[in-house]
Amino acid sequence: MNKEMLKKILLPLIVLVVILQVWSGIAKIVEDFPTPSDTYVYAFGGITADGDEIEGVLSDPFYIENQDDKGIFWQIMASLERVFGGFALAIIVGVPIGLLVGMSKNVQYALEPFIQIFKPVSPLAWLPLLLFVFQDINTTAVSTIFVTSIWPIIINTALGVKNVNEDYLNVAKVLQFTPLEKVFQIILPVAVPFIFTGMRLSLGIAWLVIVAAEMLTGGIGIGFWIWDEYNNLAYHNIIIGIIIVGIIGFILDVIMGRIADYFDYRKKM
Repeated sequence: MNKEMLKKILLPLIVLVVILQVWSGIAKIVEDFPTPSDTYVYAFGGITADGDEIEGVLSDPFYIENQDDKGIFWQIMASLERVFGGFALAIIVGVPIGLLVGMSKNVQYALEPFIQIFKPVSPLAWLPLLLFVFQDINTTAVSTIFVTSIWPIIINTALGVKNVNEDYLNVAKVLQFTPLEKVFQIILPVAVPFIFTGMRLSLGIAWLVIVAAEMLTGGIGIGFWIWDEYNNLAYHNIIIGIIIVGIIGFILDVIMGRIADYFDYRKKM
């Protein structure tokens, strides 16, 4: 094992120990705040510090009691289904718009003010309006993800188009390429790394948005599950939910990062 690999293992472990110590300190100061050891028991089952036997949240993640009472696995799957629904729509709409913005100054002048205005709007601002329009939990969540995660795709796609070498575009003119031929043979090969960077950012935003959306809309999903545990005063489970959300977000980011690297010609030179 080389020195760099050792650092990658040891340094996060040191930070983890510090986090656990700070967490334990907060639990001593704040009354009824979950301790790390009790949170572990609530996650995997066992005996708590008060002597209560607990069946952990993760000990049976696949159970289905009824439509509204399901294990944590199904809560996560419901959230991911909504996330990828909104994310797919953002790709389908965002990439063509980004190409148009990057290729045409007129389109850029027309759309850029609105992109800059709507980009920073919080998903919580969109959600009540979309819920009023669609009157459906799933459609509202998907549309909220779409509206808030489309902007990185548009911006990065346009940036990719603008990074196309002018000489390549001149070659396309000489060869009399049609607009579609120019897009697929000249622009996309250069823009693809930028597009996937935008998709990576977009997926991160989508996963961030779904938790807030589900907390307000209800139904099944990891966001609603966390809010429901708060209403039940199950603070241990809230921490478990936060950790699960973080881990899944990390996994999604790693997967998208690997895909982006695969299509990035700059990293294969």
